[in-house]
Amino acid sequence: MSANVINAMLNLIEHPITDLQSNYVAKNRANGMGEALERYVQDLFINGFNLDEMTRLKRIEEHFSYIGNDSNPPDAMLKGGDAIEIKKTESRNADIALNSSYPKAKLNIDHPMLTAGCKVAESWHEKDMLYAIGTVAKNTLESLVFVYGEDYAADEATYQAVKTRIKQGVETIEGIEFTPTKELGKINRIDPLGITYLRVRGMWGIQNPYKVFNYVYQRDFSNKFNFMAVINAEKWSSFENTEQLVTLIKNTANASITDIEIKCPNNPARLKPAKLISFFI
Repeated sequence: MSANVINAMLNLIEHPITDLQSNYVAKNRANGMGEALERYVQDLFINGFNLDEMTRLKRIEEHFSYIGNDSNPPDAMLKGGDAIEIKKTESRNADIALNSSYPKAKLNIDHPMLTAGCKVAESWHEKDMLYAIGTVAKNTLESLVFVYGEDYAADEATYQAVKTRIKQGVETIEGIEFTPTKELGKINRIDPLGITYLRVRGMWGIQNPYKVFNYVYQRDFSNKFNFMAVINAEKWSSFENTEQLVTLIKNTANASITDIEIKCPNNPARLKPAKLISFFI
């Protein structure tokens, strides 16, 4: 069975690593904190800790169909499973820079920014998008979030409509008049939750998940490390290994799993059931 986010959380609780400098950069496994975070997230899915490089590469091949680059989404795809986008922030409440790619509830094979290698990596049409967002300060991983795009971002049509209007020339959105060649500010409240924004030259961003989901979870900054995952009930029920995680959490004092309700990104007037998994050290 290919690895999934449940495996990643099992490995996180059993193998928490916060010192990315010592574990990845100093050992010449990563060139910087961004790459160190990416390798750590990969290791969470494959239990790749303390493996020699060739053994780790074979395990990557076993569980991932694609590993991407900095310019094209996604950063990785699990065989028969989710697409993964890994983002690093350097301050606790910083927004997430998405650059030229708007947030994705799902990853579709016809997305124009996908590489040819990504499209033929396996037989697929659409994948769930998992965002893994880490806060790294002074070479230390202070927090990590797992959240699925369908619980975080609106449908693609919401963002595509804005791009289409920009291409048409002079336009007014949210009271801001602009042309495609001049940056006169940023457009806010693009999506129903009001968490996505677009700088007029096409640089997308989205609010930090800790801010988006502050009505169900708040970090304790006295902890060395905080972890939060939000997984909607339908997605949770699709995994076959959730009982392993539930059992581990029951036997781990600093971990918890809670039934919650979250706002629907396409209509905040509606709530949907979800699981909140948290862990701290």
